[in-house]
Amino acid sequence: MFLDQVAALTRERVERAMREFPPYLLREACRKTADPPSFAAALRGQRGDGVGVIAEIKRSSPSRGPIRPELVVEELVVAYERGGACALSVLTEPAFFSGSMEDLRQAARATRLPVMRKDFILHPYQLLEARAAGASAVLLLVALLGEGGLAFMLGEARRAGLEALVEVHDEEEVEIALRAGADVLGINNRDLRTLHVDLDTTRRLARIVPGEMVLVSESGYSRAEDLAGLKALGVDAVLVGGHLSGSDDPEAALRELVRHARPEQAAGACRARESGKG
Repeated sequence: MFLDQVAALTRERVERAMREFPPYLLREACRKTADPPSFAAALRGQRGDGVGVIAEIKRSSPSRGPIRPELVVEELVVAYERGGACALSVLTEPAFFSGSMEDLRQAARATRLPVMRKDFILHPYQLLEARAAGASAVLLLVALLGEGGLAFMLGEARRAGLEALVEVHDEEEVEIALRAGADVLGINNRDLRTLHVDLDTTRRLARIVPGEMVLVSESGYSRAEDLAGLKALGVDAVLVGGHLSGSDDPEAALRELVRHARPEQAAGACRARESGKG
């Protein structure tokens, strides 16, 4: 299974990193790093205007192979800022996504937008790495951590000064995330077992998410029409990776998505997941 394979490689990577750069040095680096902007606040700030777009720096993926292996991080960050991104996501996993911590550091240095480290986070050391690199948030996968592991890593993230986007794939994982105390929820439309994308995953799961929670929809967005109805479901932002990183003109591609990511004009419309609450 993909998650088992990537988890094993991630543990090996963390062990090597800890030998090369011990945790006490990372903690010292964190103390010297300025407080980053709030990831959750940037997403909440979209509620009055429409659905925000978290633009991702993504060199390759298991499903698509190479996307833009030789991308220049600073250039892509500028394009995303001009295109209207509300936040950035940076892949740092090397084996399957060709990412690196250097990509994260470069992105955080090049922007004032909040930046999320997207990786397979299994160990508190990875949180310190993210914070020292200037990240505002990290991705935490329920499918990888389980309920106990998620609750622990959420606490560790907060102690490190990080926010967390907690990723779910089904109803059971939504309930686990809520019990663990997640503040920002990400619904991934991609099944990590098959890598198949189904946009209806968000439309199904959004209805059981409390209205006050910051909600992100991930994977599969490449056309403006794909964003239709997301605002009414209570989605605050979509995370878009391969479509933007692989575009010949990332700024124009992002601008087109942002232009259509506007609230529906029906007067008095309320968020569907709020109206469904008893």
